[in-house]
Amino acid sequence: MHSQKTPKTPQPVPHDEEEHEEAVEVQVLEFKLGSETYCVDIDYVSEIVDKGSLTTVPNAPHYVDGVMDLRGRTTSIVNPKSLLNIREESEAKRIVIFDSDRFADDAAIGWVVDEVYQVVRVSMDDVEKPPLDNDESIEGIIKREDELVIWISPVEALA
Repeated sequence: MHSQKTPKTPQPVPHDEEEHEEAVEVQVLEFKLGSETYCVDIDYVSEIVDKGSLTTVPNAPHYVDGVMDLRGRTTSIVNPKSLLNIREESEAKRIVIFDSDRFADDAAIGWVVDEVYQVVRVSMDDVEKPPLDNDESIEGIIKREDELVIWISPVEALA
C-alpha cells in the first residue's frame, strides 16, 4: 500500500538582505598611498582639497610635510607614508582634511595622499582584525574579492 504524505508547510527562508541589515555598517573614505588602498572612517573627514604649496616648518617631526592656510586656519599637513613606514615614492595630489574636533588638542591636520577614490559602506562582517595587536593605528583589514584595504585610525596614527 502506498501511503500519502501530507505536504509540509513551507518554512520561511532567511534572506541575505535581512542578515546584512543586522551587521553594523560604517562609511569609509578610500585613498591611495603608493600601490595600496587605505581608508579612514568618514566621520573623521572634514573635506578634501587639492594639494597646493606647503610652507616647511623648521624642526617639525619627520612626518610633517609642512603647513598650509586653510580658510584662515594654519593646518599641519602630515605625510602618512612617513607615519606608516611606506617606502614607495609617488606623487601626492590631494589632501584629506580631518575634523579637528576628533583630535585631543583640537589640531587642524590633513593627510597628503596620492589619490582619493570614493566613500563606501563597509559591513563590519567584512573587516578582519589587524595582523599586529600592538599597532593601534590599524583598525582592521577590509577584504574584497580583488584586494585588501587597510583601515587606518588617523588619531591613533598620530598618537
